[in-house]
Amino acid sequence: MAVKRRVVVTGVGVVSPIGTSAEEFWINCLEGKSPVSPIPEHWHRYADYHSSIWAKLEPLDPDALGATRVEAAQNDPVTLIAGHAARQALAGAGLEPELVNRRANAYRIAGVDAHRVGVFMGTGIGGANSFLDNHSFQMLANLKAQLADLMAQIPQDDQRRDAFDSILGSMHHGRRFNPFVVSMLMPNAVAAHIGMKFSLKGPNLSYCVACASGTVAIGHAFHAVRSGSVDFAISGGSEYLDDYYGGIFHGFDVARALVRNCEDPERANRPFDMNRSGFLFAQGGAAVLLLEELDSALARGAPILAEIVGYGETFDAYSVMSIAPDGEQIERMMQLALADAGLSHADIHYVNAHGTGTQANDSVETEVIERVFGRDVLVNSTKSLIGHTIGASGAIEALVTVMSLKDQKTHVCKNLEEPLADLNFTRDVTSASMQAALSQSFAFGGHNAGVIFKQFAG
Repeated sequence: MAVKRRVVVTGVGVVSPIGTSAEEFWINCLEGKSPVSPIPEHWHRYADYHSSIWAKLEPLDPDALGATRVEAAQNDPVTLIAGHAARQALAGAGLEPELVNRRANAYRIAGVDAHRVGVFMGTGIGGANSFLDNHSFQMLANLKAQLADLMAQIPQDDQRRDAFDSILGSMHHGRRFNPFVVSMLMPNAVAAHIGMKFSLKGPNLSYCVACASGTVAIGHAFHAVRSGSVDFAISGGSEYLDDYYGGIFHGFDVARALVRNCEDPERANRPFDMNRSGFLFAQGGAAVLLLEELDSALARGAPILAEIVGYGETFDAYSVMSIAPDGEQIERMMQLALADAGLSHADIHYVNAHGTGTQANDSVETEVIERVFGRDVLVNSTKSLIGHTIGASGAIEALVTVMSLKDQKTHVCKNLEEPLADLNFTRDVTSASMQAALSQSFAFGGHNAGVIFKQFAG
């Protein structure tokens, strides 16, 4: 039987609505910051919404993301933020990349066999922003020009000019049809960009599993390092779901998945609360965990943030949009992860829950957590702070789980006033002795995945 190698987390990186570095993000998590903003005003020209708030990223600056103007023009934001998170994780692990090609803005990692470094990244949709932006150009550029010509034939004092002005003003598109749009919209562009950026020649894999994408990517990366297929793995997830017309937001809104409007927007997002109404849509985010074989990390003197010990995944085969109400496959996923880790339910001290804030998810999830772990395990939802980043959510929550074990603290489960179940929810920042924790994700389609981390004890 092959020896299972131990795998540790030696670096992390993140781009989120509450921070674009791991340190800033984690501080803001512990402070309970939550960036709730009105959706862009011009979106209301195109649709009526049940929800009118979201979690917005800070404006993306290519320079701050380490991207050249050429890279920014040839890559979707989902790819650029993933590259920035990967760069953070490598630097944090003591693997500061060296520039090898200034024109291509390409790097290499000194002292590491590039063939033994894998990239495992998840995204729910990929380059949706680029697709929709270029699709708008395809549909509207010629029509807008034709309407402008018609308008020029209307006398200046004709009231119809106001209607034409309004229509033309609502027809937004970019300057041109981007010749790189095909590569920009591909879901695998996220992983491919990281591999090219850092000259990595190992397995380069993409996981498109909706809201479980980041968790699945980390789980598969863990198994690759543990089995000896690779020595290092850049793993995580990325998502960017903004578009000029608000169409992606509208898709979730019309499905009644998003938080409803209320008098106090800051209190609208409330996972696991009796008065929850849906999830807070996040504009985007990315997180990367650098996984490494333990002996390699010790030999390098690398910082060890946590050990990753188990992974499980299952599929409901129930509904493309709804969680299976019996939670059987979620429970089986938990049991598979425990078995993979060689742990029992009593060994888990903290669950970073999927915790979306939807009626069905939170009800089923709390029931299964209690069935498997009882009522004493600590439970919180990172989505209560930053909203739902879809394909990046599992990776961001895995990062939170790692930091919680490292610092022995959990962040608040925000706006939880009337818990729907008698579980040990973190109602405030909680300091506790935690040796092992589960980070879990469920996804449209019926995908369930969970990763178990342990406090590193040598």
